[in-house]
Amino acid sequence: MAVVIAAAFTACSKKTADDGHVSHDSEGAAFTHIHGLGYSSDGKRLFIPVHNGLKVYADGKWSDAPGEKHDYMGFSMADNAFYSSGHPAVGSSYKNPMGLIKSTDEGKSITVLALEGEVDLHGMSVSYRTHTLYVINPEPNSKMKQAGLFYSRDEGNTWISSSMSGISGQITALAVHPTQDAVVAIGTTLGAYLSKDNGQTFAALYTDQPVSALAFTDQGELLIGTGKSELVSVKLETKQRTTIKTPVQNGDAISYLAGSPANPKELALATEKKDVYVSADFGTTWQRIANQGQAINP
Repeated sequence: MAVVIAAAFTACSKKTADDGHVSHDSEGAAFTHIHGLGYSSDGKRLFIPVHNGLKVYADGKWSDAPGEKHDYMGFSMADNAFYSSGHPAVGSSYKNPMGLIKSTDEGKSITVLALEGEVDLHGMSVSYRTHTLYVINPEPNSKMKQAGLFYSRDEGNTWISSSMSGISGQITALAVHPTQDAVVAIGTTLGAYLSKDNGQTFAALYTDQPVSALAFTDQGELLIGTGKSELVSVKLETKQRTTIKTPVQNGDAISYLAGSPANPKELALATEKKDVYVSADFGTTWQRIANQGQAINP
């Protein structure tokens, strides 16, 4: 288990840009990294943590979210808040790492819930409607006595360990059902695995390709991004699969996925090369809104 988790969710802690120079994100500047995707509850705003703060895409335009420009990791959107971890902005009073934090005003302010100064939770996901949190804990801390999969129903005050029986490969992605918080999916280098008992036991759901991203739609379908830049939607009740065409080219890979809670046909995806696309027709057509980390404005 330690080997599986050690390679999971590697991400930055104040890294530099690809050219070796530190990038300070501002409106219109390149995104140094992309650390997640999430829609507001009305579906009108798409939030993207980009190393220094949050970018917001709405009405065809990009803007910066309010508040300090923290380096959000494990960014997870819920219906009336987002949960995250990561590193505080330069000059911030928060400890590094921030532990588990929550914002109910789209980043204008944050509340530290637990583990401040103890752990950076890169692997995290929240049940959109129930707010049950799941994390891949990288190391022992004051709340979790070992590395592994844990979940919390009280916003990080107490955590329950899950044994993850049935998982194979190195963990690459984590997603929780929006309303059935016992249903959790894990992606690995060998496929996608589904649990219906809070992560105690998993069964293989998709083993055709390595999995690079996972997300549940608000209707409960599981979106799977694969190692060959393909997107597959799975209906859990019937195991019916639908392959969704994407504009992602070979040599790139889907890194994050999100579905709009207000419009079941609206999807968003981000890639390892920092392209971002949105679709209003469940993948029939796509619009690129960021090109290799550069925001595209009309």
